[in-house]
Amino acid sequence: MAPLEILTIPNEQLKQESQTVTRFDGELQEFIQRLELTRQHGPGAVGIAAPQVGHFQRIAIVDCSLARKPVPNHGNLVLINPEITHWDGYEVGREGCLSVPDYTGNVIRATRIRLKAQDIHGEEHEYEMEGYEARAVQHEIDHLDGILFIDRVVSRRTDLFKRKVYR
Repeated sequence: MAPLEILTIPNEQLKQESQTVTRFDGELQEFIQRLELTRQHGPGAVGIAAPQVGHFQRIAIVDCSLARKPVPNHGNLVLINPEITHWDGYEVGREGCLSVPDYTGNVIRATRIRLKAQDIHGEEHEYEMEGYEARAVQHEIDHLDGILFIDRVVSRRTDLFKRKVYR
């Protein structure tokens, strides 16, 4: 099985809003396997969303368990139809993205979130997240709404940085 092709800026499809997943079947599970394989092939990727590979359904994968420094996390999460139900606190942090390979940027995000999402079988779960994992989930949910981190930087002149090496 080969990784899927990542859409990168300036591809206008990245601005498209994704549709709710209604069918939880073998086709969905197969797509999620390929999406996870694609995430694993991305240099340093802790998350990926279906729209990044041209699949416009509300599906994201986040795994902060292998982050460079240990952070509180829920392990490898497949989030289907995720919805943030509560957020608290704000913090500026540096973000990068497989779909924006040449830049990183400072983005303001909530420091703690409560999230509900379905798993690959359609069962609903609730999670409380903080710090890096909360930031990663907010980043991936933005993809589902057609928003890139570069749309959230306060100033492209002072908060967007050319990436030296992507790994």
